Amino acid sequence: LFAFKDHRAVRDNLKVIFPQKTERQIRKIRLEMTRNFAKYLADFFRFEKIDQQYIKDNINIENRHYLDQALAKGKGVIIVTAHFGNWELGGVLVALSGYPFWAVALPHKDKRVNDFFNFQRTCKGVNVIPLGHAVRTCLNVLKENKVIALVGDRDFTEKGIVLDFFGKPAFFPEGPAAFALKTGAVIVPAFMLRNEDDTFTLKMEKPLEVTATGSKEKDLLGLITAYKKFFEDYIRKYPQQWYMFRRFWIP
Repeated sequence: LFAFKDHRAVRDNLKVIFPQKTERQIRKIRLEMTRNFAKYLADFFRFEKIDQQYIKDNINIENRHYLDQALAKGKGVIIVTAHFGNWELGGVLVALSGYPFWAVALPHKDKRVNDFFNFQRTCKGVNVIPLGHAVRTCLNVLKENKVIALVGDRDFTEKGIVLDFFGKPAFFPEGPAAFALKTGAVIVPAFMLRNEDDTFTLKMEKPLEVTATGSKEKDLLGLITAYKKFFEDYIRKYPQQWYMFRRFWIP
């Protein structure tokens, strides 16, 4: 309620996505997003209660065969998602479904908080790779034909590639596309949606396979643009589930 700076950032972001909406409509979306984020945190704190029965009763997976088809190619899989819905629970679902699963995560500055977050993940089978020490581990995981997850909608270094996003320039991390180009791994866009009754649907999209042209810059741009389109589509359809509490676009 009192995170006024965050509220302003969310409002400004929504105005870029929906320039035609009124202030009242923007405020409604913002409030819904704030409530959904609170639920996301509550879900995260309750991870120890998640078991196969909970999954059966509350979570549906759409297009799981895309993940299986990608793994069958033998070069590893990169699941690309966004700060959207409940991406943490999506990782737990993949791990508890029997897939060898790693996730790259930004470490928290406070060691106690970081240890708690990582415990919540690892107790459900999610192997954590700290951002900043991820390159070698990710390459090894993909070489062993396993699954890694990367959040691709926010570049924390501001050294990523600049692309058009809802009509304005924004930084996007190169990591998912760079790993795919280097290893031949298949990219599977996936999003964990919260339904109106607080159940979930994990939606997996058709895999994006690497088609190298010989130009690294062109190939990177092509891959990032391909999954960026999914970000735009999902955010436009479910803006109340995109948790971005900073001004997203380049001034």
